Amino acid sequence: MQEALTDLKAILHSKRANIYYLEKCRVMQKDGRVLFLTKAKTANQYWNIPIANTTCLLLGTGTSITQAAMRMLASAGVLVGFTGGGGTPLLMAAEVEWLTPQSEYRPTEYLQGWMSFWFDDNKRLQAAKLFQQGRIDYLRTIWGKDRELITEGFNSADPHIETALTNFIRQTNKARSSSELMQIEARLTKQLYKVAVNSTGYGDFTRERTAEDTANSFLNHGNYLAYGLAATTLWVLGIPHGFAVMHGKTRRGALVFDVADLIKDTLILPWAFICAKEGASEQEFRQQCLQAFTDHKSLDFMFEQVKTVAMHTDWDTTGSQTL
Repeated sequence: MQEALTDLKAILHSKRANIYYLEKCRVMQKDGRVLFLTKAKTANQYWNIPIANTTCLLLGTGTSITQAAMRMLASAGVLVGFTGGGGTPLLMAAEVEWLTPQSEYRPTEYLQGWMSFWFDDNKRLQAAKLFQQGRIDYLRTIWGKDRELITEGFNSADPHIETALTNFIRQTNKARSSSELMQIEARLTKQLYKVAVNSTGYGDFTRERTAEDTANSFLNHGNYLAYGLAATTLWVLGIPHGFAVMHGKTRRGALVFDVADLIKDTLILPWAFICAKEGASEQEFRQQCLQAFTDHKSLDFMFEQVKTVAMHTDWDTTGSQTL
């Protein structure tokens, strides 16, 4: 049994490929594997979950899970969340949003590094700006090389997009508080929504999380996939979700949202509108997002960004808060 547990840890979390959303099934352990059971007209069907290559598991409506399956998922370091239909919203949690596998062997250096700056308002704001710079660098890189996105009009070389990104960085550097930074972020995202609407010919669009149009539905679904990656990153690095640098004043698990924002505008936003234009199903959209995460190494990027901020030491102590 010890050898099996060791084998499960062979794939680093930053290299894992899978996020699963399951509904109307029973998750169980059988013959040393985690399976999910679906009922067919003539016979039950079992499907294997490759837990050693899985980051998180979303359990939707009509699902149940056995204690033995949870034990195996925990040993493989898989995060489990109970969700509503279609993967949103997250409903049940042991630590904010996720049932987290318990391990006393997670690293402490990143938590200690995070705590070294977190209680200083000035340094915490600088950390938020580091996240925003990383987010824009990632968007520029991906929108500058992904042929499918470029073909659909998401090209970082476009003058309108480049101007919006340049203005965002300039305004971010001048921001004096996290609330001001969030307002600047909201303006950029609104501009990117406009780019998406114009590029895909979507028509009238207003971002509303309760709206039932396809683009809003896909955005909700894709964002929760990004939250799964963010929660995995923070759990592996041992940083509690409550120590946010932007959203923390209103949400106890806000660091998950901070980290997820690193990739949401780059990948979730464009593919939500592209898939809506093409009439894709929810499953097809989910597969497209997961493929994009893999192609552009989103989880690796999240890990590197969080580690960079946690271990950052060159803080500006003059109070100018400009990076």
